Amino acid sequence: MLPPESLFAIAIVIFFGLGLHEYAHAKFADLAGDPTPRYYGRVTLNLFKHFDMLGTIMIAVTAISGFGIGWGKPVPMDPRKMRSPVWDHFVAVAAGPMSNLLQAAVWAFVVRGLMAGVIPQSEFLILLATYGVTVNLSLCFFNLIPLGPLDGHWLLGTFLPEPARLKWYLWNRQVGGFILLGVVLLGQFSGFSILGRVLGPPMRYFFRLLTGIPLDF
Repeated sequence: MLPPESLFAIAIVIFFGLGLHEYAHAKFADLAGDPTPRYYGRVTLNLFKHFDMLGTIMIAVTAISGFGIGWGKPVPMDPRKMRSPVWDHFVAVAAGPMSNLLQAAVWAFVVRGLMAGVIPQSEFLILLATYGVTVNLSLCFFNLIPLGPLDGHWLLGTFLPEPARLKWYLWNRQVGGFILLGVVLLGQFSGFSILGRVLGPPMRYFFRLLTGIPLDF
């Protein structure tokens, strides 16, 4: 069990990481002319409206073991109501993971400030900034995996022709989520983590790129 200050740091990072991720989806869909997210009250910086119970529990549990993998409450969108249905939908979906990459960069700036002595050091702030980078990088790359309900399956579907796209989305709705859950649980309860092998290399690369510190896990 992690100490309370670590759990509190993780909770803060999750709150902004997941909340701003879903807000980014809603905002870019709204900017593209789709009224659906606004109709459902999702174009809001009240981040409490963007949380999914299972996804939040998942990220809290997995963040303790080094990864922060989970998801927020899906933002309803209707690409048919966007000005450019294909590309606007792609941008609105991609905005979620990109918001996490941006948050990781902001937290990395804090890490560098702490290392340089520009920002006064404290144990809690070091924990907060470090988790800010690692959890947001995890959210970014995890959500790019092309399995429902993650953003990656929508991004991949954007480039499929119409009959195949509908079958792809239906398959993910019926099967993809269960496969994803099985992969996550396999990594948590066994010594073999598929997600660790997939997410580890890009996380290590970007953590070092952003902070200048090698990530060892």
